[in-house]
Amino acid sequence: MIGDKIHELRSIHRLSQTELAKALHVSQQVITKWENNKSEPSSSAVNDLASYFNVSSDYLLGRTSSKLPEKDLSPNQKLIAYSIDPDTSDEERDAIIEMVKAAKKFRRRL
Repeated sequence: MIGDKIHELRSIHRLSQTELAKALHVSQQVITKWENNKSEPSSSAVNDLASYFNVSSDYLLGRTSSKLPEKDLSPNQKLIAYSIDPDTSDEERDAIIEMVKAAKKFRRRL
């Protein structure tokens, strides 16, 4: 759940709920509710959290196990990586994304 991810990232960065709340311009009580899964952050708050912790919003939402944002992939490359097989695991999907990134770097060298 997203609350577990927020708590994990906050702990890794050694931030208090108050410090994170100030950085995101929300109250400490909001952070508590998110972490206890009593409410969910809005889509803009998810984006703010992802930017703040430099992780992907998909990671926060539990859609992938990769924390890395995929900013360097075009929409078409993401579509390819995610649509190869709908039954791929997160690990397989991450491997496919890495292959797409490697192919993109190789293409730049030509």
